Amino acid sequence: MIEVFGLPGYTRVKICGIRDEVTAMAAVSAGADALGFVFAPSKRMVTPERAKEIISVLPPFVAKVGVFVDSTAGDIRDVAGYVGLDVIQLHGKEPPEMCAEFSQKVIRAFRVGSTINIDEINLYSADAYLFDTLVAGQQGGTGKTFDWRLINIGSIARPVILAGGLNQDNVSQAIAAVRPYGVDVSSGVETDGVKDLNKISAFIRRVKSEG
Repeated sequence: MIEVFGLPGYTRVKICGIRDEVTAMAAVSAGADALGFVFAPSKRMVTPERAKEIISVLPPFVAKVGVFVDSTAGDIRDVAGYVGLDVIQLHGKEPPEMCAEFSQKVIRAFRVGSTINIDEINLYSADAYLFDTLVAGQQGGTGKTFDWRLINIGSIARPVILAGGLNQDNVSQAIAAVRPYGVDVSSGVETDGVKDLNKISAFIRRVKSEG
């Protein structure tokens, strides 16, 4: 299996929407395998300059993931090189061929509604596929789940990262249903729209307890 981030043998955890050093280091201390920095317009957006400052204090064993929505390959490469990203996450309508444009590993995100087209998804030569909940007008961090039964990892060509409405109360059920490579959380570890260090720690503990 392709290793996108983390070590083999357990469910990896990505904490997305990082905007400050305190939250970043708390997530690392709690056992996060990857941290996500959003470079697309949203309430969790961070500038490349700010992301670079945060990344400069992080240990090398934690993957730094940049989340982009419909940016050009050139712009993404510029930000990735400046900031020091390990992984590119494409979270918009990027075509399959864009996955081959980067030296970093690539996660291609797909938003899931009531159905899923596995054949179309498998056309993307990314290192992993992330499945998030389809909510009109939002690109992620919706706090909404989708029907996990739609994800059959046996028919999907790449490691699966599960997102969409995950929190410490439902992540065990999600892992049991999907058996993903990793899980991704943002709003599920927030209180009043701000990252909650206790929720981050509790979420990671719950995931690690599942193996």
